[in-house]
Amino acid sequence: MKGFSEKFERIMMAITFAESGEHETAREIMRKNERTPAERPTIWKRPQNTQRPSAPQR
Repeated sequence: MKGFSEKFERIMMAITFAESGEHETAREIMRKNERTPAERPTIWKRPQNTQRPSAPQR
C-alpha cells in the first residue's frame, strides 16, 4: 500500500508546518500530487426508487 503511506506522510508533514505557523507551505504540500477529477475513481451510487414500498398492514 505505497499510496496510503505516501499520503499519510504528506499529511503529517503538512500538519507539522501548520503547527509551526507555515500555513501556506502546509497548503502547498496538501495540493501536491492531488488527483484531477478525471483521475479520481468513479463512485457508483445505487439508483433511488421513486416509490417506496408500503408498510405491511397489521
